[in-house]
Amino acid sequence: MGIIGFIIVGLIAGFIARAVVPGKDDFGILGTILLGIVGSFVGGFLGSLVSDGGVDLTAAGIIGSIIGAIVALLVYNAVTGRKKNRV
Repeated sequence: MGIIGFIIVGLIAGFIARAVVPGKDDFGILGTILLGIVGSFVGGFLGSLVSDGGVDLTAAGIIGSIIGAIVALLVYNAVTGRKKNRV
């Protein structure tokens, strides 16, 4: 996949992840693209663990990128303390 492919998949995956995870995110378009690209590698890593049991850091397809972006966004929110539920 070329650099343009990474950008397009990253934008789509990041946008969908931001739509799925509740709450307001203060990412711009570059942050959304970066979230999707990181998600692609997280999804590829998780996919390699599930498929053959080995550890391999590769890019995933669109579905893996979306799942990875959701996981990356949830981890980011947990680490930075954003979106905590207040009772």
